[in-house]
Amino acid sequence: MTDPHETTGRDPRQRPTRDRPWLMRTYAGHSSARESNALYRRNLAKGQTGLSVAFDLPTQTGYDADHILARGEVGRVGVPVGHLGDLRALFDGIPLERTNTSMTINATAMWLLALYQVVAEEQGADLAALSGTTQNDIVKEYLSRGTHVFPPGPSVRLTTDLIAYTVAHLPRWNPINICSYHLQEAGATPVQELAYAMCTAISVLDAVRDSGQLAPERMGEVVARISFFVNAGVRFVEEMCKMRAFARLWERVTRERYGVTDARQRRFRYGVQVNSLGLTEAQPENNVQRIVLEMLAVTLSRDARARAVQLPAWNEALGLPRPWDQQWSLRIQQVLAYESDLLEYGDLFDGSRVVEARTEELLTGAEAEIAKVLEMGGVIPAVESGYLKAQLVASHAERRARIESGEDRVVGVNCFESTEPNPLTTDLDAAVQQVDPAAERAVLASLAAWRAERDDAAASAALDRLRADARSDANLMAATLACARVGVTTGEWSFALRDVFGEYRAPTGVGGAPVAVGAEPGGELAAVREAVAATAAELGTGKLRMLVGKPGLDGHSNGAEQIAVRARDAGFEVVYQGIRLTPEQIVAAAVAEDVHCVGLSILSGAHAELVPDVLRRLRRAGVADVPVIAGGIIPAADGEALKAAGVAAVFTPKDFSITTIIGRIVDEIRLANRLQPWRSPAAGLAPR
Repeated sequence: MTDPHETTGRDPRQRPTRDRPWLMRTYAGHSSARESNALYRRNLAKGQTGLSVAFDLPTQTGYDADHILARGEVGRVGVPVGHLGDLRALFDGIPLERTNTSMTINATAMWLLALYQVVAEEQGADLAALSGTTQNDIVKEYLSRGTHVFPPGPSVRLTTDLIAYTVAHLPRWNPINICSYHLQEAGATPVQELAYAMCTAISVLDAVRDSGQLAPERMGEVVARISFFVNAGVRFVEEMCKMRAFARLWERVTRERYGVTDARQRRFRYGVQVNSLGLTEAQPENNVQRIVLEMLAVTLSRDARARAVQLPAWNEALGLPRPWDQQWSLRIQQVLAYESDLLEYGDLFDGSRVVEARTEELLTGAEAEIAKVLEMGGVIPAVESGYLKAQLVASHAERRARIESGEDRVVGVNCFESTEPNPLTTDLDAAVQQVDPAAERAVLASLAAWRAERDDAAASAALDRLRADARSDANLMAATLACARVGVTTGEWSFALRDVFGEYRAPTGVGGAPVAVGAEPGGELAAVREAVAATAAELGTGKLRMLVGKPGLDGHSNGAEQIAVRARDAGFEVVYQGIRLTPEQIVAAAVAEDVHCVGLSILSGAHAELVPDVLRRLRRAGVADVPVIAGGIIPAADGEALKAAGVAAVFTPKDFSITTIIGRIVDEIRLANRLQPWRSPAAGLAPR
């Protein structure tokens, strides 16, 4: 028998040398800066080696907590940061010079980095020692996450200015995470994720190079500070090959397009949060093994291993994870890094013909798609034309169709559905973090006190300078730092730039999405189409009209888009105006379009306030007979409360069949109009 140590050259009597583990983070923040600070301290004490700050939606989209669109959203999905005082409280007692901080922030990235720098200065930190990341990838916001504010041109300028500033003044800071994570969440295939992320990187690097803010010989420094933030799904062999392809693609682009000769500067550096799209509300305990498999995709291959990892919690499809749930995810990382022998070996897949073939296949497909986007003029024209969004909506629709048909099997969802009672979810209300409504009132009071105590004249002068610099070609970081130091608020900073740059509503991609599910005779979609047509005829209208609305600041539009596409395919006339609407705007559209149903999609937790507000406004407008449907991550108790308030039906991630959902919506329209439930003459069955 061959001694296994002969193949490694390792003396079995010696302790093996281990690689350093990756940075271990937990994406966290909620309620208030002080509560989040306490959470960060506890996480660091548990062995977390880096911070990952989750900001609430008003902060991400440039609104103060007292803006009408911020109502119900404050502190829900992250920490509210309205001004310098909030960031002081957030990092109180945490030495920023010795802390690697990742901030998931995009449209307002420059503002948050300015606040961070000022707090670090107040701590006496050496700015050259500050390490961390601002995500700062606005392109994927137009395509998937939806927290964009300004049009693409000014947004790229903000990104460019931030990169130029950090390379010159914060040399250890990563000013941008090219973020393909949300592209996969929006339905991107591995090839699309590779291609669109690399197209974004090319656009950003071209903009920095062409801005003239840095000498040409410093492009290597710029490339060295670019990092990526990626997604890893449960097909972990394919995902691992994707990461190897990413590394090769980055090597080629930086060497050939930008002439970077230093191999260290060309190194592909990435962090990861594994897939949340595939987490299920049904049998949520299965999410633990999904998370482990997804983590292996970005850790097994040493030559393409993540530099930082943060894992979702098992219950994210149910609601906001509790600190204990986040601890469980951290412990998963720690067991792999410290108990297993993974870090004792070189790359496990060198020489694998299977891995090499799949890697090259992904690389070839990505390069072909990159060429197509570059022929359009690059990623920004491809965003503005709607091409990229339509591609993602179509890919996501195809994925959902495969799950609904059973071609793609999801354990506990469309197969192996029988289950024992789950002790983890016996009390659903206790299985997720509950945000105290009083927290929003406290944030509003704190914001009012901050404004009352600052020097308003100094704040106004700083904002005037910001507007003037925005109208020139000056780097905007200096004016932004000046605003931060004199107490300007998040909303004031962003609205000063809105005054100059305007705002932007991105293409929805719904109109150009192809039909993903066939309406074969005898199939479910055919039955629903029959019901839609018959109901429209009985009501004496050409088509049933459905308004799909996203009230508040939640930009996760994937579910709304898929409902809109399938309703269109079922014969509805769909009114979908995209994200970030007030209840007033939704009701005005429902009245103007004379719709037969209103569907509201909210994943941020703001449903308890925003959905009843829509109901009240519909009643006041005299259209109380139009059924309102709610969908999103809605705990069971909240769902019952919404129904008691007048919502006709509530759908959550466990309702995975979109065609069935559309059929049930038809039923609710018939019920609201005092029509008998539809039964197909062909099948004799109701379409549900």
